[in-house]
Amino acid sequence: MKPRHHLYLDDELTAQLDRLGAKPGTSKSAIIADALREYLNRRATREVDDLLKVRLDRISAQLGRIERDGQVLLETLSLFVRYQLTVTAPLPEADKAAQAIGRERFRKFVDQVGRQLSGGRGGAAEAKALAEEAERGS
Repeated sequence: MKPRHHLYLDDELTAQLDRLGAKPGTSKSAIIADALREYLNRRATREVDDLLKVRLDRISAQLGRIERDGQVLLETLSLFVRYQLTVTAPLPEADKAAQAIGRERFRKFVDQVGRQLSGGRGGAAEAKALAEEAERGS
């Protein structure tokens, strides 16, 4: 046996409920029970959504900062490379020793980048420390 409830509804809701309850295969009790169940489920979902919204907003802001920082780093690197390529004169074809030294330096550079990335260390902190040290020295 189900518990009985006494509810008071305004005239407009009563008229709508009467119209819906008059359809074959429906009852006022089933309509009220379904509506109340949906309302309570939505309310619980909304509370979870409200809790997650704060975290998702924080994560979105962090991702935005990371994306901005990545763009700054890429732009800085591209400007540096462009500057370096315009300032540095190309090696003459006949200077095989200089070309060999350049290839060896590039190989060491790539190896160093690989070590930094595989070790989880960042070269940015080291570069910043070197820049600060250079600034103090001048």
